[in-house]
Amino acid sequence: MKIYGLIGYPLGHSFSKKYFSEKFQEMGLEKTHRYDLFEMPDPSIFPKLFLDNPDLCGVNVTIPHKQSFFSYLDGLDQSAERVGAVNVIKKTTGNKLIGYNSDYYGFKKSFEEFTGAVVFSKKALILGYGGAAKAIVAALQDLDFKIQLVSRTKSDIAINYEEAKIVIPNYPVIINCSPVGTYPNTNQCPDINYDALNHSHFLYDLIYNPAETLFLKKGKDKGAKTKNGYDMLVNQAEKSWEIWNN
Repeated sequence: MKIYGLIGYPLGHSFSKKYFSEKFQEMGLEKTHRYDLFEMPDPSIFPKLFLDNPDLCGVNVTIPHKQSFFSYLDGLDQSAERVGAVNVIKKTTGNKLIGYNSDYYGFKKSFEEFTGAVVFSKKALILGYGGAAKAIVAALQDLDFKIQLVSRTKSDIAINYEEAKIVIPNYPVIINCSPVGTYPNTNQCPDINYDALNHSHFLYDLIYNPAETLFLKKGKDKGAKTKNGYDMLVNQAEKSWEIWNN
């Protein structure tokens, strides 16, 4: 039995388990392949996971551990080095553990399909700066976008949300990389100036549950084009499968 899985905490609503379980069934692999959930509140127990599960071939990594396991890995693919975060781990020959990043690929493909060539000004506001945001920043930089990070606390690299409200008209692309608005807290949204949005804005939310967050709904009400993170998840999942099988 080849076992794959997802590491994170908590894992109450997993896209990955459903996706890969259905994928294995469609491919006729349900008797030889399995996808499990591994809730891991403490990253220090990561090495024990592979020791206790010798059939574990690879894992996806989600919140809050995309930057937690560097010291436990035997190497990083250039994708993980470029982004500075790991969301895919592959066990290679000799039981070596190598970290990759498929979020970069998943977002870049989804974003290009969303915006096409109609963004007149390549400037983007990034709301939140966790492990997932790092992949988004890397992808946008490689697409020649000028990036402005937004955080709850102002820093050398980020403005705060009060400052962000002022500059909304100058940034046609706004991407929510924070967890604000995800299920079950669907009545919440990032604290930006939604009245400053118009038909020239593109709002992208990494959240996929609910399918339309309050962030996206408020943007759509102002004429903005909107997209959730479902396609990104599908793209990165397929990239994970490619990594594990190459």
